[in-house]
Amino acid sequence: MYKFRAKSNIVLSLLSLLALMAFIAVENGKIDVEQEWYKEKLEAAELSQLAAGYLKNHHLEKGVFIDVINDPNQTALIGQEYTMVTTDRGYIDAKLSSTNPNFAAIMVQLLKDAGLEERDNVAVAFTGSFPGLNISVIAALETLKLNPIIITSVGASNYGANDPYFTWLDMENVLYKSNVFHNRSVAASIGGGHDVGRGLSPEGRDLIVEAIHRNDVDFINENHLENSISQRLDIYEQQSNGQPIKAFINVGGGIASLGNTINGKLIPPGLTEYLPMRNFPVKGVIIQMGQKGIPIIHLLNIKKLLTDYGLPYSPVPLPEPGDGGIFTKEKYSLMVTSIATLVLVIVIMLVYLSERKFHQLGTDVVPLTGNRKNEGHDSDIPEL
Repeated sequence: MYKFRAKSNIVLSLLSLLALMAFIAVENGKIDVEQEWYKEKLEAAELSQLAAGYLKNHHLEKGVFIDVINDPNQTALIGQEYTMVTTDRGYIDAKLSSTNPNFAAIMVQLLKDAGLEERDNVAVAFTGSFPGLNISVIAALETLKLNPIIITSVGASNYGANDPYFTWLDMENVLYKSNVFHNRSVAASIGGGHDVGRGLSPEGRDLIVEAIHRNDVDFINENHLENSISQRLDIYEQQSNGQPIKAFINVGGGIASLGNTINGKLIPPGLTEYLPMRNFPVKGVIIQMGQKGIPIIHLLNIKKLLTDYGLPYSPVPLPEPGDGGIFTKEKYSLMVTSIATLVLVIVIMLVYLSERKFHQLGTDVVPLTGNRKNEGHDSDIPEL
């Protein structure tokens, strides 16, 4: 009987095996649980995918060439490395990542975290650098039935919307006229250095101005950056119809929005509800909005945002709507965990009760050896 005691190797091995089996069952029993705002996130991602697909078909109908090397998912949202309207350096992996339609789900989460409700005014600053991300932002705003007021800096960095004859304003207008989207920019600037295209050739600046005029949006054309910033703030206020602006979204590194490129690094990506006091070199729109207590959503460090919200970086192939940690989270099954725990507790209790029975029967009493008859005999008394 001793070999089946709790302290025997057989019993200990069986308990260890049972515990291991319970652990494996619990780990394999994990289930995917829908994250908060799942329905809205999926709807926004599907709208983003629809808009991107519509633009791709528009490109193909116009006979526009898609570079399958730089645009392996063939989204038609990846531009050329350099054109006459290319303003800044851009990184292709970030541009490829921003074409993921599930970025719209991240925007839904950020907007909900900021406490926005239907018909709230949201000021938005776009550039031509991230057309895919611009699409996801509008998709999220329209899904949540918010009121966006959009101003665009048309110039684009490498691999952005830098086709001078099909800028972001053109993309936006195609989606607007087709009723895929119901919002578009109300004003635009050239963008680039000082927000007036410093660093571009005169021909490049003229091409951007032509794009602004053919898309029939107000032209922000100030000689000084501070004036451009002020005009943007005035437009946001005028377009809000006397209602407060509840959030500000910045996409990309537009100088009028940031004020200075350094500010893009000082402000963390994602949602900032309370902008800390810093010695910002120039107070762009995002700084002034934040200092008024308006929540700001800063979309510049794409890789960190994707990591934080469970989406892949530079994915090939492009994920389908609903794919990613922003939608579902793996959690332990309460039923499987409870059953495994109950089985372990029952077995341990049975072993304990069995061991207790052994003690009550006195089986652990070890008999003394030797002759007990001489206990207390004079021979046991040491001699004096």
